[in-house]
Amino acid sequence: MADCTDNVAVPGLNNLLQMDPFLKPFEKDFTRRYTRFNNKLKSIEEAEGGFDKYTRGYESFGVHRQPDGSLYFKEWAPGAEAVFLAGDFNNWNTSSHPYNKREHGKWDLFVPPKVDKSPAVPHGSILKVVIRSRSGQLLYRISPWAKYVVRDDNNLIYDWVHWDPPQPYMHKHSRPKKPQSLRIYECHVGIASPEEKVASYSNFTYNVLPKIKDLGYNCIQLMAIMEHAYYASFGYQITSFYAASSRYGNPEELKELVDTAHSMGIIVLLDVVHSHASKNTEDGLNQFDGTDSCFFHSGSRGEHVLWGSRLFDYSKWEVLRFLLSNLRWWIEEYRFDGFRFDGVTSMLYHHHGIGTRFSGDYSEYFGLHVDEESLVYLMLANQMLHSLCPDYITIAEDVSGMPGLCCPIEEGGTGFDYRLAMAVPDKWIQILKELKDEDWNMGNIVHTLTNRRYGEKCIVYAESHDQALVGDKTLAFWLMDAEMYTNMSKLSPLTQVIDRGIQLHKMIRLITHGLGGEGYLNFIGNEFGHPEWLDFPRKGNNESYHYARRQFQLVEKDDLRYRELYNFDRDMNRVEEKYGWLSAPPANVSTQHEGDKIIAFERGTVLFIFNFHPSNSYTDYRVGVEMSGKYKIVLDSDEAQYGGHQRLDHNTEFFTEAVPYNGCSNSAMVYIPCRTAIVLANEDLSH
Repeated sequence: MADCTDNVAVPGLNNLLQMDPFLKPFEKDFTRRYTRFNNKLKSIEEAEGGFDKYTRGYESFGVHRQPDGSLYFKEWAPGAEAVFLAGDFNNWNTSSHPYNKREHGKWDLFVPPKVDKSPAVPHGSILKVVIRSRSGQLLYRISPWAKYVVRDDNNLIYDWVHWDPPQPYMHKHSRPKKPQSLRIYECHVGIASPEEKVASYSNFTYNVLPKIKDLGYNCIQLMAIMEHAYYASFGYQITSFYAASSRYGNPEELKELVDTAHSMGIIVLLDVVHSHASKNTEDGLNQFDGTDSCFFHSGSRGEHVLWGSRLFDYSKWEVLRFLLSNLRWWIEEYRFDGFRFDGVTSMLYHHHGIGTRFSGDYSEYFGLHVDEESLVYLMLANQMLHSLCPDYITIAEDVSGMPGLCCPIEEGGTGFDYRLAMAVPDKWIQILKELKDEDWNMGNIVHTLTNRRYGEKCIVYAESHDQALVGDKTLAFWLMDAEMYTNMSKLSPLTQVIDRGIQLHKMIRLITHGLGGEGYLNFIGNEFGHPEWLDFPRKGNNESYHYARRQFQLVEKDDLRYRELYNFDRDMNRVEEKYGWLSAPPANVSTQHEGDKIIAFERGTVLFIFNFHPSNSYTDYRVGVEMSGKYKIVLDSDEAQYGGHQRLDHNTEFFTEAVPYNGCSNSAMVYIPCRTAIVLANEDLSH
């Protein structure tokens, strides 16, 4: 069905243009994008009997047990000459069970039940789709819709396992409501144990979720869940898009993990990779039907030169069905609450961001270099998810700063709820690598933390998994380095390096949390200053798991200082839960004093004050406050339980004066010690 060429007016485009008048010259681009989205949506609804049916492809493709015990198999393999089913059930006979050729490159097969009406292919059977290519080759493939794949220790290739358990896990708990303030714990199931091995779903459920709940995070973002043959890819080279990784356990155990998180009031996001796919052929999507084009662009357009992976052709009808249904599958089957979309920058542009330094010039975001086919896919994905449930959350990993990415589709946007504030961790690493403490620029820190598009929400983080990987360093390691091995014990004297590291670790995380976005993210273990780096087993490290783990036992030892960082992270989140600054409008920064190294700002009903000076403490320091009243300390990085020096009296009441200061109607006098951050709440307001 051809797309209509007439432009469709964007219903709320004026809202976007009023918010950012500099987008006015690109009004035609927004209209064209919306028209392409609208036409694609209409075409699907007309041809498929509705968008809803189209996005439930997993209900017909793959394998499905019928009421009479028969099995129905269906695949899309437009380049195949013939398709067969082989496996344990037919002694791997590659010709006894041929699929029937249907229109539009589809193939299907009915396998009748046994005499006793049980399925001919039992639960747990190993299967392969056998493709006869146009050249006559027989190619053994895994169904793209496979729900479970496993690899034997003696085999390099994954096998498709028919997953149809007699007693599947039944979810017991309803989804929590979407939090007003999003505090995300980014995590990886396989490394979530101190032991040198691949940890399990069950370990995460029973041993890690309680820690996350205690820390005050209300959302987990699970990485590396979609099956990936190469563990060291960190889950970013997907081979089976519908299969939960079997290296951690089986699908029912993942369902229990999600359900248990829901019982704790924690929502669960999936790190979804729809920007590219593994090049694997025998256990991946690549050359599924014997051609290089099936799910992907053919030729060089279908190759990502830096990632060594295949790039989807989002213009294809069945590719859109496959990817949209994939999102819905994780939502419906496992009850995930949303997604972090990886590699969005690569999707948005034909150049994939390679060799491009985005300056913020708006011409970089419009024109022929924008891949509008993938942009329309992202719009369709957001449309589907938010139509199913407005509370589903979508986050875009985009380094380019594409305008409108997190605006509603009806206003000309792409429909994401949040984007990642990716410049912030880079800024902290740059500061720690290049500047002495006395040279830290307060204005530059404030600019980096507040430089985001108005009206488009950001997830901010001081560090994520990127900084933890081998080749980089975490904040804790940049701050304390080798002394983390020798001087983190409370039984030894507190050195200058460790003291500085502990104080700045807390301050960096708090100012990022308070000033930098509308949601906050922490990578597993970084909350307590996890030592060393993250490195998965590979040939280069003799397949070692030593660095592919999280040493939670360090927090449990009262004589180590890791517990102090853990305590601060926990209480930072709990104070945010009470006062809700992440869901408040952007902060009003009243002080950024270069000489004093002071930053002060109000957000919501609380006042933040940071003294980054390495040695100067200030008594009777005046800070501007807009809201008058009585203020008291609700969070103090200098408390002893956080590894501080306990220089502040928490019984002190700070009363504002009607003395305008730094653009604020009122002001207050405070004592703020060096390398200390405090949060004060207005006691005259109810919280």
